[in-house]
Order: sequence, then C-alpha cells, then structure tokens
Amino acid sequence: MDDNFNATHITFDGYVQVQKYRYLYFLMMFTLYVLIICSNSTIVYLIWIHRNLHEPMYIFIAALSTNSILFSSVIYPKILVDVLSERQIIPYSACLFQWFLCYSLGLSDFLILAAMAYDRYVSICKPLQHPLIMKKSTITALLLSAWLVPACHMLITVALSADRKLCSSIMKGMYCSNSIYKLHCVSSRLLSVFGVITLVNSVIFPVLFILFTYTRIIKISYKSSGDVRKKAAETCVPHLLILISCTTLAVYETTTVRVKSDVSKTTRLNLQAALYHPLLNPIIYGLKMKEIFKHLKAMMCPVKPN
Repeated sequence: MDDNFNATHITFDGYVQVQKYRYLYFLMMFTLYVLIICSNSTIVYLIWIHRNLHEPMYIFIAALSTNSILFSSVIYPKILVDVLSERQIIPYSACLFQWFLCYSLGLSDFLILAAMAYDRYVSICKPLQHPLIMKKSTITALLLSAWLVPACHMLITVALSADRKLCSSIMKGMYCSNSIYKLHCVSSRLLSVFGVITLVNSVIFPVLFILFTYTRIIKISYKSSGDVRKKAAETCVPHLLILISCTTLAVYETTTVRVKSDVSKTTRLNLQAALYHPLLNPIIYGLKMKEIFKHLKAMMCPVKPN
C-alpha cells in the first residue's frame, strides 16, 4: 500500500478474529440488522396509524426508533460488506461522514430522552397544564433541537478533522468512531476542547436534566395516590432502562478511546455491543408500554370474528 493510498484510506483492524468465521458472522449480523429494521419499523408504524398513540410520549418513542433505524443503516451495511471482503478499507472522507452520522444520531438519543423526561414531568406533576404545554409546536421544536444540536456540534468537529494530517491509516475497531483522533499526526487541543463541549451539551446536561425531572416525579408520586405511582412506574421505568443503556455505551466509548494503551482485539470486538443497542427500544417499549403492547398483540394475533 503506497503512501498516497495510506493518506486517503482507512483500514480497520477489528476483523482479524472475525475472518475465521466470516460466513457465520455475516449471517449473525445480517439477522440482527433485519431484526432491528423490522422491530423498530413496527413500533413507528403502530404509533403512526393509531390515533390514541398520537401523544408526545409515543411520538418521542417513534423518534428513538427512527434513530435506531438510521444508526443501524449507517453501520451495518458497511460491516456486512467488510466481513466478506479480504481488506476492510474506507476512504477518509467517507469515514468522516460515517463518524458524523453515527455520533449525531447517538447523541440525539440523549436529547430525545431529555424531551421525554420533560413530557413525563409535565404529565405527572402538572397534568392539567400538559395539553397546553406539550403542544404540537413544542414537540416539533424539541425534536428539531434534539436532531440539529448534535448535528451542528459534530459538523464542526468533522470540519476541524477534515484537513488534519494523518500519520496512520489503521483504525481500531470495525467502524469509524472517535478513534479517528489517534490517526492524526499531532493531537489538536481545539478538537479536544470542542469534544468536551459536545459531551457536556449533548450528554451530561441532558442526563442531569433527566435525573432532576425524575427526582421531582418520584417526590410527587410518593405523595400521590396509587394510580399516579402506577402511571409513573409504567411510563418512566422503560425510559430509565434506555437511558442506562445509552449512558453505559457513551461512557464505554469515551473511556476506551481516551485510554492511551492499545485495546486488545477481544475488547475491540466487545465495542460492537453498540450494534445491539438499537434492538432495546422495540423490546423495552413494545413489552413495557401497555398501549403499544396491546396494538402489537392485536397485529400479531388478530382476533377472528365468530
């Protein structure tokens, strides 16, 4: 591989063990991809066609499922092609684009979860004001902010990285991530500072806001009737499970990238746990949310007329 090729293409090194069982791995990944697309599409479809699901909480759930579909479609097709290929390469420009899409969608999950937390707070703590506060315009503004804020942050990050000189063309892992920083000849203080700003704005602030609103919800629910506590548990527990999953992945991704020593091949493959995360939305919300489960059950097991 000549120097010019090295400067414009990235080679992944997370496929060494995979190549021994490439066809089995391909089948497994393809099955997961189909399951993610079908299950999340089903959730979005049910929310779209049933009027009783046209409420803020369900709209935000549909947004999370849409994110899962897009995130998986950014990662899985390239991995499926790479598994069957002898050389796993990608142009640097395409790698930057994949990095931009992956992290924009991943970070927007936190802001959507924050919007859901706000909706739950208003619904449980201020039920009479809920229809006035959570209007269609408010929901639209929250969703647009959830998608545009991370996208703008990542656009600046990618733009700062685009002209950086590369001293390596070997990327650890199986898709373009923050590991791209380690390919640069000289580390950029500006990129590091802006990365921290992005992390604070798109992850830490939303998580703190969610914890604050749920603390308020718990206090109000504790002082209220059993019906209020039941409603809070039914709608908030699935939300918290998804938040824990997202936060765990964000912490894991951040710490493994920042570690100075090389990560073992086994650990790099474990990073791909992120690929399984998009399955959690339909499983948790499909089984835990009573209204969604009712429509899902009716679709899967229609009652035949006598």
